[in-house]
Amino acid sequence: MAAKPSLKIKGKGKGSKGSYSSSSKYEVFKDWTKWSLKKAKVATQYGFIPLIIVVGMKSDPKPHLFQLLSPV
Repeated sequence: MAAKPSLKIKGKGKGSKGSYSSSSKYEVFKDWTKWSLKKAKVATQYGFIPLIIVVGMKSDPKPHLFQLLSPV
């Protein structure tokens, strides 16, 4: 199982607050991008079929739920 990326900025001792190098900024950006894309993927996977059902139920000729779920 892959390790979860840490979204916390790791300091390098005292006085490192606010003094990040460009490579650490890039790493933070890369971690946030991975994290947000992973969350968006999950939301899309679990939200697509309910969205289709809701849009289908609000259409003008109201189909039954079985008609929306059947592949025919």
